Amino acid sequence: MGAKTIKTVKAYGEILELPKYRIRWLSRIVYSSPFELFIAFVILVNAISLALLTMPGADPGTKDFYEQLDSFAFYIYIIELILRLISYGTKPWEFFKRSWNIFDFCIIALSPIFAGQLIVLRLLRLLRLIRIFRFLPEVKILTSSIVKSLPPLLSMGVLIFLALFIYGMAGVYMFGDDLPNHWGNISIALTTLFILLTLENFPAYLEEATIVSPWALPFYLSYIFIIVFTVLNVLIGIVLNAMDEARAENRKRIDKIKQLDEIIHEVDKMTADGKVTEKEISDLRKKLAVLERIAAQKQQQ
Repeated sequence: MGAKTIKTVKAYGEILELPKYRIRWLSRIVYSSPFELFIAFVILVNAISLALLTMPGADPGTKDFYEQLDSFAFYIYIIELILRLISYGTKPWEFFKRSWNIFDFCIIALSPIFAGQLIVLRLLRLLRLIRIFRFLPEVKILTSSIVKSLPPLLSMGVLIFLALFIYGMAGVYMFGDDLPNHWGNISIALTTLFILLTLENFPAYLEEATIVSPWALPFYLSYIFIIVFTVLNVLIGIVLNAMDEARAENRKRIDKIKQLDEIIHEVDKMTADGKVTEKEISDLRKKLAVLERIAAQKQQQ
């Protein structure tokens, strides 16, 4: 088995298997680093051209040039999408089993449909720029950490809402008659409490409330220490903990990729002279056994 028979490619920080139905030479092109860097460069140029279109005082000729740049980038996106779709060979529907592929296809396909609607078309132009994220290795870690933190964040969200509701009702009872602009009803009170989460104008809110009620100081201080400081720090801790877990998983995945690369390199060296010794086969089996143990430990976790 030589290098030409390898059925995997490295893409987006992981090793992807290439099934028999895929056009392997084309797949290696669309997943290659030069091709991805070229697409990333086009996206960045496209972003700059869109930004320059918003600058005031540009003459019509300059704006026309930036519009042409945007159109040229769009044509490149279409060609890239077609090449990636063709690389799936006899099963093009498999292309739509990856979330980034679906996103790319929708953004490109919807652009001609909404060509006559300027605002929607501009939003689609902006969404095209999000495609740069799939070339960034840290994005997968961030998205994974967000997904992991969603269940505890939802629970904390319910807790925070209940706490805000209780504080809001208490604020209406204590300050509603004298300070209707900030505590007139539960809707206004919740808005005030949301603003206080950022500590914006806190001294002004506290000063006007202390004139109305002697309970203003314990009310505001307890809200700041319990809700703003404690609860929000717990939320940050949940996200950071999820990010640490995602980074640990990513490190394990990178180590596995390196081990697979070593094994592939070993196989290439073994088969270079057309002969394979018993010792080489034994060494290869030991390395495969290590990978199997790592995979088994990951499944148990």
